[in-house]
Amino acid sequence: MLQHLTIPRGPINLAADLHLPDNADGSEPLRAVVLSTPGSSVKEQIGANYASRLAARGIAALVLDPAHQGQSEGEPRDLEDPYRRGEDISYAIDVLTTIPGIDPQRIGVLGICAGGGYAVHTARTDHRINAVGTVVPVNIGASFRSFQPDGPAAALDALADARTEEARSGETTRVNWLPDTLEDATAAGLTDIDTTQAITYYRTERGGNEHSTNRRLLRGDSLLLGYDAFHLADQLMTQPLQVILAGRIGNTGSYDMGVQLWKMAPNPVDLMVIDGAGHYEMYDEPEYVDAAVERLVSFYANNL
Repeated sequence: MLQHLTIPRGPINLAADLHLPDNADGSEPLRAVVLSTPGSSVKEQIGANYASRLAARGIAALVLDPAHQGQSEGEPRDLEDPYRRGEDISYAIDVLTTIPGIDPQRIGVLGICAGGGYAVHTARTDHRINAVGTVVPVNIGASFRSFQPDGPAAALDALADARTEEARSGETTRVNWLPDTLEDATAAGLTDIDTTQAITYYRTERGGNEHSTNRRLLRGDSLLLGYDAFHLADQLMTQPLQVILAGRIGNTGSYDMGVQLWKMAPNPVDLMVIDGAGHYEMYDEPEYVDAAVERLVSFYANNL
């Protein structure tokens, strides 16, 4: 069963889908999980792949479009603000705790890719979250800092100049998350397997969605450069932790970051490496997603 929800978030509303077990009759309160999805994705993509499978196995799963993206409200559009991404999770929990049939004492979170970092960052201080699951988790701040050829401080200088120019011109600048086509990637010299698999997921009929713009508001990059998803997790994130990694180590950094998270977490419960899987194959390849979900269901059953 699928319910479309509106989540109040201050002056704006977030669009969300609540996936429920088909046999849910209200006789027993349900465990529930809020999904935090990869950067640039919308609720109908990776989040739905995992949420529908969790619901089929008896766990209510709520997936939402971040503020400023997808079908959620918020201006300016296409803003990836890591702090607001974390707050989105907490607003989703606010709503979950009011839904009949959901047990407010058995709410967890599942973060995928950058959403894994957002989930960890939120769980540190929102202890209504009772279990933290992650799949190919990425600390997006560390990733963005590593991408800068002249270093993050120089990148911040350039972003400061760009924002000053935007203020003078009244225009905002958007940049691509990914090349729009494989041809664009080849022209830019990006032919590695991870970039190719990302494009063939996000930018083709395989995983593309009309509400996923593949654009990011440039001014948000300064927030990403200064963000650390794992900051103080070793002290504050006391909840049980599940980490699931793709066995083929590519250039996304998710394997190393997942291991880092596992080592620093106060309460690591289970670490799973899925042999043969690449980062983006964990988004929708049934063999790999089903294996991850089976492990997650066991984790949530034991810890929620």
